[in-house]
Amino acid sequence: MSRREFSLLQKLLENVGYVVSRDLLTQCLYGWGDEIDSNTLEVHVHNIRKKLANTHFIRTVRGIGYMVVKENSCIQLT
Repeated sequence: MSRREFSLLQKLLENVGYVVSRDLLTQCLYGWGDEIDSNTLEVHVHNIRKKLANTHFIRTVRGIGYMVVKENSCIQLT
């Protein structure tokens, strides 16, 4: 996993269950002087999903950003 992919995943995991805006994620990944393409963030998220072999772990919230889905950890006893 690249440094930027790891930083992106770390920021999302710090906010499990909450939507993290595209702007905040972009600020975490790039400095003020860096020139980025419009789809760079999507490419990083795609690569993370592919490397984790789980496309449902990171959810896209259209027009807002991304979130790590909070798993229900309750065990049901019968």
